[in-house]
Amino acid sequence: MSIRTTHRALLSRLLPNDKPDGLAVRQGQFHIVVIGSDRVVCLPRTRAAATRLPERVAALHALAGLDLGFRTPEPLFQGSAHGADEVPFLVLSRIPGEPLKSDTLNDAQVVDTVAAQYATLLSALARAGTDETVRAVLPQAAESRWRRFAENVRAELFQLMSDSGRLRAERELAALDRFPHVTRAVVHGDLGAENVLWEWTHGLPHLSGVLDWDDVTLSDPAEDLAAIGASYGRELLERVLALGSWSNHGLLTRIAAIRGTFALQQALYAIRDGDEEELADGLADYR
Repeated sequence: MSIRTTHRALLSRLLPNDKPDGLAVRQGQFHIVVIGSDRVVCLPRTRAAATRLPERVAALHALAGLDLGFRTPEPLFQGSAHGADEVPFLVLSRIPGEPLKSDTLNDAQVVDTVAAQYATLLSALARAGTDETVRAVLPQAAESRWRRFAENVRAELFQLMSDSGRLRAERELAALDRFPHVTRAVVHGDLGAENVLWEWTHGLPHLSGVLDWDDVTLSDPAEDLAAIGASYGRELLERVLALGSWSNHGLLTRIAAIRGTFALQQALYAIRDGDEEELADGLADYR
């Protein structure tokens, strides 16, 4: 049954200017997002995702106070279940724009424009990582993060993999060994194409905003660069790298290694949140 039907009363109250049957619905890893004309409603898919809503609100408030050069969703109000027919929710401002379609990058001028704006975006996040107000609010990636990640994958996911899947996972996890502890930048954590919105002017895209800051941390920019490469391919990633002022001390190696863990990260989040659909998708190449 459609979310527009099961939560009709709630959506009618939260999005009074929209007709429920005409609302667009998108499903992310942690939330179902219902898109109204001027605001969006995030409905957590699991209890674990619901408990993280206050942290998400605090991070979005911190980001809203920065001059990043692009828009981030602003929390309008948050609610929790008060009856059998309601679920926890978060209402956010809506950012205009749409993700880029893959065929738009067949044009060289568009590629140059997109790469330049991604380089600017990442530079803004790097500057934000030096803001003490931001550093006081956002979590900092732990020095033992990748070691613990590897241990957790082995403990929680290996039993669900085939022998060949475990061998593949071991190769991917081994690439994370001896990563430097980098926490100098604000890192979105899921900077895939679906979370970056663009508006078109005179035949060229202009970055309007970035969505879905659930995984934001003070961490290594290689994580966001890996997501850009995974979404758009090597050519665009190389152009972004050429435009940015990156210190290349193993950066390319870290980008490749982190990209290789994306499916395992998805599966680990999913098994902890009890999300069978996302778990099956994340482990598809390991079974």
